[in-house]
Amino acid sequence: MSNSSANHFTLGDDLRGVSRLAIDATVGVTRLVEHLTANILNAPAVLGTPTHRPPAGLFGMVCQSVCGITHGVGGGLDLALSRLTPLLPAIETGEQREMFVAILNGVLGHHLVATHNPLATPMQLRHDGHALPVTKQALARTVPKASGKLLVCIHGLCMNDLQWQQGGSKGGHDHGQVLARAGYTPLYLRYNTGEHVSLNGRAFAAQLEALVAAWPVPVESIVLLGHSMGGLVSRSACHYGQAAGHDWLRVLKKLIFLGTPHHGSPLERGGNIIDRVLGSSPYTFAFSRLGKIRSAGITDLRHGSVLDDDWVELDRFAYHKGPGHCLPLPAGVACYAVGATLAKHGPVSAAVGDGLVPLYSALGKHRNSARALGIPAERRYVAYGTGHIALLYSQPVCRQLEQWLAEESGA
Repeated sequence: MSNSSANHFTLGDDLRGVSRLAIDATVGVTRLVEHLTANILNAPAVLGTPTHRPPAGLFGMVCQSVCGITHGVGGGLDLALSRLTPLLPAIETGEQREMFVAILNGVLGHHLVATHNPLATPMQLRHDGHALPVTKQALARTVPKASGKLLVCIHGLCMNDLQWQQGGSKGGHDHGQVLARAGYTPLYLRYNTGEHVSLNGRAFAAQLEALVAAWPVPVESIVLLGHSMGGLVSRSACHYGQAAGHDWLRVLKKLIFLGTPHHGSPLERGGNIIDRVLGSSPYTFAFSRLGKIRSAGITDLRHGSVLDDDWVELDRFAYHKGPGHCLPLPAGVACYAVGATLAKHGPVSAAVGDGLVPLYSALGKHRNSARALGIPAERRYVAYGTGHIALLYSQPVCRQLEQWLAEESGA
């Protein structure tokens, strides 16, 4: 978000962001119709090869004109709004807007960044709902009771840091505030979940490095608590922090995963199958473009990708089985995993999962030993009768987290 301050937004920036999306949508629909018509006019076999050529003649000219006019109108509107923005007041942000922007970034965040849309969420470390400054003096004022033990909570796809504190739809519970009783200062990461996990991981590592250097008291230990995609971002941050020689890894004591799809989510794999089905016929090929608007962050969830190598120079929508190995957990760090299942008990629990993430994926298990994370049984916990979002306000889960934080550190 292009906020004038940590907890305010400028109406003009929001209007610019929405207008850009409207223009992009209009052009996208025009291109879809153009592509669909070209294939129908070509009259191929049902399973023939789709054409990528635009239609010739009057219809093709009309499509080009619509796109040109739309871009022209969009450019003029954006210019007018950019001049209007400084004249508009900053407005206190609200829960509903924050949630809307988080969802928008989760679904289209990759596109928002590529098009420099003001609605793209910048990465921030936050405390008590406010963005943290990165100087020692400012941090001392912002966090007057700072301890040397940091607990950093990292949210999942289409979410934001406030949803830890709201406890989902139940409200009133925050794992971070409860765990602060053990002497931890709870911090929260806000980030664009539509970006590639590895890009967020690298940026998160850099933020932790700057934070530790500026923290008002010496940092003794760091615990990372990642929900869903947040766990993948944490693993990625450890990898890229180590590659960069960061100091914060020296005080990283524990990694805790809540419903993290270490081996991917069936929902995204299902989306990839739909892409291929729609792309198998020239008559439906154009509609496969609709599915391909989903963000890079979402496609990373197909196999739980955490590295640049998982997507650089690859078509993220193409079918592939995923890596034959798994990024190892960081050495010398105690790692824990919480998996959830909607089932109350019994053998069906593993198959059911939490509604979004299979139980075996959340616990880091895999039938291929090269992909298993090897988290010890005593550091795994299953929350029965619990959904994916409910992990954020589950009291049994919170009690388990308290027990784990009370344990002596050590891998």
